[in-house]
Amino acid sequence: MSGKTEILPRSVTINNDSIQSEDPRWLAVINCDASADGKFVYAVKTTGIYCAPSCPSRQPKAENIVYFDSAEDAEQAGFRPCKRCRQGLISLAQFHAQRVAQACRLLEASTDVLTLDQLAGTVGISAYHFHRLFKAHTGVTPKEYQQAQRARRVREKLPDTATVTEAIHAAGYPSDGRFYEASAATLGMTPQAFRSGGRDVRVWFAIAESSLGAILIAESQRGICAILLGDDPAALIIELQNRFPQAELLGGDPDFEQRIASVIGFIEAPQLGLDLPLDIRGTAFQQRVWQALREIPVGSTASYADIARKIGAPKSVRAVAGACAANVLAVAIPCHRVVKTDGHISGYRWGVERKRSLLAREEKS
Repeated sequence: MSGKTEILPRSVTINNDSIQSEDPRWLAVINCDASADGKFVYAVKTTGIYCAPSCPSRQPKAENIVYFDSAEDAEQAGFRPCKRCRQGLISLAQFHAQRVAQACRLLEASTDVLTLDQLAGTVGISAYHFHRLFKAHTGVTPKEYQQAQRARRVREKLPDTATVTEAIHAAGYPSDGRFYEASAATLGMTPQAFRSGGRDVRVWFAIAESSLGAILIAESQRGICAILLGDDPAALIIELQNRFPQAELLGGDPDFEQRIASVIGFIEAPQLGLDLPLDIRGTAFQQRVWQALREIPVGSTASYADIARKIGAPKSVRAVAGACAANVLAVAIPCHRVVKTDGHISGYRWGVERKRSLLAREEKS
C-alpha cells in the first residue's frame, strides 16, 4: 500500500500507519475516549459508517479511517451514522441516560400499564439491556417506577375526585383490588382517610428536650411516623400538621411517653439501640435506601456512593442523597451516618452540627 494521502472535503484521510499513530485523534479512537466526543467523528471507508471516538464497535484498521469535524460533514461525504454510538453525536453513556430519561417521562405521563417490551421498543433498546440500564440509572426497575407513578397520581387525585374508585382508575390502576392490596404502603392510611386529608386518623405526639435541642416524636396506629429535630418546638408542630393536615393530633399517654424516653435514650447512648415499630412512608426507592441506612452499624459511616452500590444502583448517588433528605425519622433511620466519599460531613436535614454531634457520640460508644 502506498503512503499517499487521500483528500476528501473537510476531512483528513491518513493511509500511513506511522503518521496515524502520531495523530491524537487516532489515540482517542483506539482508547474509546469519551472526552473526545463532539470534537470530531471518524468514518470507516470499508463500511461507509461514521462513529464517535467513544464508540465500542470493533477497532477499524488505521488506513480505512477518515476524520471529519462534525457528523454533518461525514454525512455530506456520503457516510451513514452508526446506530451503536448514536450517529457519532453523543457518547454511548449519554445515549443510555437519554433513553432512560425518555422512558421515565413515558411512565410519568401514561395511565396505561406499559410492559417492559413496550418501553424497550419505544426507546430502541433490547428489553434485557434496557431493564439493566433503567435500574442502574434510577435505582428501581421499570415496574417499580411505574407503580410509584401510579401511587403519586392517586395521591394527587384522591382529594379532588367524587369517589375513591374514580381516583383509582384515573391514576391508571387496572383494578380496585390491585390498588387496595398496596394502599396501606402507598398512602399510610385508608384511601377515604387520605382523601379527607387524614381526617379520622389519629396521631399521638409529644415534644421533649434533648441534648440536640427540641425533639418531636409522633406515632400513628402503625408505629412511629415522625422524629423531628429543631430549635423551635412550634415549627416542629407545624411540620407535623403539614404532614397530617386533618388528622386528629393527640397528646401521648404514659406508654407513649416511654417510647419518647427510648428515642431520647438512644440519642444520648447510641449503643443502647432502638427497637420501635416504625410507620415508614416513601417511594420504593426511598424505602430501599432507608433500609440500607438502618443496616449501617452504630459508630460506622458510609458514603452516598456506598449506599447506591449496596442497593444495586451505583449511578443513583444523587437520588440516594435525595432519599436521605426526605427522611423524617431522625436517628431511627440514621441518615446522619452517610457522609461524602472523602469522609467529610455533608448536609443534614436537621443541621450539620447535629449530624456531627451524633457521629461523635456513636464513635465513642
